Amino acid sequence: MTHPFATSDPHSRKGTTDIERFMNFLVLVLSVALIVWISFDTFRRVNVLENHTYMTFQFWVCIVFILDFFIELQFAPDKWRYFRHRIVFLLLSIPYLNIINLLDIQLSHDALYFVRFIPLARGALALSIVIGYVSSNAVASMFMSYLSIMLMLGYFCSLIFYQREAGVNPQVNSYWTALWWSAMNLVTVGCNISPVTVAGKIVAVVLPITGIIIFPLFTVYLTDYVTRKVKGHDDSITTSSSASDKHSPTP
Repeated sequence: MTHPFATSDPHSRKGTTDIERFMNFLVLVLSVALIVWISFDTFRRVNVLENHTYMTFQFWVCIVFILDFFIELQFAPDKWRYFRHRIVFLLLSIPYLNIINLLDIQLSHDALYFVRFIPLARGALALSIVIGYVSSNAVASMFMSYLSIMLMLGYFCSLIFYQREAGVNPQVNSYWTALWWSAMNLVTVGCNISPVTVAGKIVAVVLPITGIIIFPLFTVYLTDYVTRKVKGHDDSITTSSSASDKHSPTP
């Protein structure tokens, strides 16, 4: 993954690296804060759309996300390439809920409920990138990133399903039921709980599609892992044989 900051001056390079680290840390903290806040509100059955404090907090989080995008764009060695590769981050950082309220745009409650998860998607992408940095291997890094996206999407969909279905669908009597439903649909197994709301039906389509797209990556990762292990084993045998031949007495 190309480093977004690159300069020829080592002092300037250090400064931009510090800026990047600070912005990455801030984005991660705010992303986790958003996830925790929206989770607690969902468990307590609080409507965050009517929560002025949450709406204000989400607005400023989006502003920080937008600033992060343009700060990294400013120091990117190839600005056009960075813009093309990260435009999704910018689109997900826009405070759509606040704009909708400001312009008094009338949307259905289900549509508004999905809109509030857009900043969480931005946070999930940030978390997945950081998790991907854990491994130096490209395939393993991609695998970790996609795995984190899959798990977070499953979690977000379980929150949506619980919020919209609990009290309406008699089969959904607790959050753990919603989480189990989300997991079963994500692995494309399915379960005997049928959604009755529009939001529930939407996530019932999104989860299996996500599973179908991401699960083949497990095969790619396992193939790469086995290949590297076999190659490493063969190289060690070759090295041992060469060393043995070198130290064997010449007849």
